Amino acid sequence: MKALKDIQNFYFIGIGGIGMSALAFYFQSEGKNVAGYDKTPSDVTRKLQEAGVAVHFQDKGDAIDETFADKENTLVIYTPAVPNTMGELVRFRESGHILKKRAEVLGLIANQSFSLAVAGTHGKTTTSSILGHLLAATGAPVTAFVGGITNNYNGNLIQNGSDITVVEADEFDRSFLQLTPDILCITSMDADHLDIYEDEADLVATFQEFGSLVAPEKRFVKNGLPLAGNTVGIEDDATYLAQNVRIVDGAYHFDFKYPEGVLKDLKFTLPGRHNLFNATTALSMAVAYGTPVAKLPDALASYAGVNRRFTYRYQSQEKVLIDDYAHHPTEIAAVYQSIKEMYPGEEVLAIFQPHLFSRTKDFMADFATELSRFDEVALLDIYPARELPIDGVTSQALLDKMTLSNKEIVTKNRLPEIVTASNKKIIVMMGAGDIGVEILKVTKILQSEG
Repeated sequence: MKALKDIQNFYFIGIGGIGMSALAFYFQSEGKNVAGYDKTPSDVTRKLQEAGVAVHFQDKGDAIDETFADKENTLVIYTPAVPNTMGELVRFRESGHILKKRAEVLGLIANQSFSLAVAGTHGKTTTSSILGHLLAATGAPVTAFVGGITNNYNGNLIQNGSDITVVEADEFDRSFLQLTPDILCITSMDADHLDIYEDEADLVATFQEFGSLVAPEKRFVKNGLPLAGNTVGIEDDATYLAQNVRIVDGAYHFDFKYPEGVLKDLKFTLPGRHNLFNATTALSMAVAYGTPVAKLPDALASYAGVNRRFTYRYQSQEKVLIDDYAHHPTEIAAVYQSIKEMYPGEEVLAIFQPHLFSRTKDFMADFATELSRFDEVALLDIYPARELPIDGVTSQALLDKMTLSNKEIVTKNRLPEIVTASNKKIIVMMGAGDIGVEILKVTKILQSEG
């Protein structure tokens, strides 16, 4: 295969995905000919089209521009979420085109520069977006590929140069082993993707294999994880540490301790100790890269978060609507902790859309435990994504395991009514499926009535 710089045409199958679209925007900015297919229109595909990328939504050959027939000058990039039998994928494969998964291409880009990789079953998107912002805001020549829409940059690609690359190192399908980072971090190793890994031990072993890609002094791990390296923590004995943590006017203030000194009274506006940990990890990696530490406080204070990571959709005296991507029990627990820290004493309605039959099956007891901590829960049906149903794995089965009394199964069309009629001041909508679309509908109704 030619070097990426020598290829002119890039065709994406599943171009609307958050990781795929970041690559599409990247190649578009490099002056390449970019187009692709996705199953349904979205805000992401609309932005791609506005940027000049041709996107179509029907799986048929005549929708693909003939310029992509040039096998020598075209790279086809696909997401593992697309089935092998998908028509366009089959046609490109049979025609002899070069096909690569998204992770492989991301690796090719990152590996040609100084790269910082952010791994972990939780916290990747927030940590990588904070790190990308810290580097860009302090003047570093960085490109960051982020698995969410950053509020500072209104997109999933941060571009301030090409000497440094920040990437999310995704454990799904063992994709992160495609990378050869210069500095890496691991924020967590909780069991997940057990449709890919044999068990939790297999997942941990693969994270350890990823960690071994760099020397221990270039490795940052959450304090307590089974891997040597620089430890990161909050108010503990970690090498890199957030200490003297307090909340002032709804924002965290803390001191950042690192081996060479202490940065005093940093300000960070995202709620939740998990986000404070993510910020501490990003600060640690920025210092390790060589960022001038005196510039970090202002850069951190200006960080505005990632869409659907504890995003406030509506706020009034009577009602607060929060949107979060949480789709794992650990993430739900973090959302609960954040709400209780910011709104002590307030009752909370949680609306949750389970994501994947396999994940719901593997963690049903844990989901039930964490959801039962809320005062009221409304469950949507399981969002299947790439999966077929599993016998006995349903939202009703999950509801039956939950111990709180105020709980029900709901349909999407009832969500506006449920939210507007609720007597709970705090309402959080969580999930990684299409609940992100539904919350925008609910928000519009609240705004029109408010």
